[in-house]
Amino acid sequence: MNHNDYVKAAYRSILRSDFAEAITLFEKAIAASPDDAEVRYRCSITYARSGMLVKALDHARAAVKLDGGKPEYQLHLQHLRALQLVQEAKKLLEDEVTGAHNPYHPVTLLKEAIALDPLYGDAYVWLAIAYSRINEHVQAMAALKEVMSLHPDDTGLRELMKDLQKSLQKYIQ
Repeated sequence: MNHNDYVKAAYRSILRSDFAEAITLFEKAIAASPDDAEVRYRCSITYARSGMLVKALDHARAAVKLDGGKPEYQLHLQHLRALQLVQEAKKLLEDEVTGAHNPYHPVTLLKEAIALDPLYGDAYVWLAIAYSRINEHVQAMAALKEVMSLHPDDTGLRELMKDLQKSLQKYIQ
């Protein structure tokens, strides 16, 4: 089989919701044609949708390296990098060991994630949580307002805003 045959088979697997098989077929297509940036990009998307961020990032970086002129490759890489930063910040925020890390580090990671992908709503939500954890409630509400402008009908965000407002009131008192 040539690399195009593997790609076609990968898409058939995706249509059957067999993402593991699709990944295997994309990897075979890459082995058959390692300099094909489009196949790397498609493989990266499939890895990302399967929750395999490290492999998704590897292939996204390869696609950009092979053909940096395609904006969709760069945007995809930026989104994956933002996702990685949010995951790292979330892990730090969920760490129960107090004083184990710089409490401002998650804020820095989340701001970087937002700079990479300004439409990634989860980054704003986690930024609001991070700010709230360090008692910077006004900044937390500002971050939450940003994500609410992206998702104006999200009732969960409105509830979180109410919680942040209560936290600010308690902090002021």
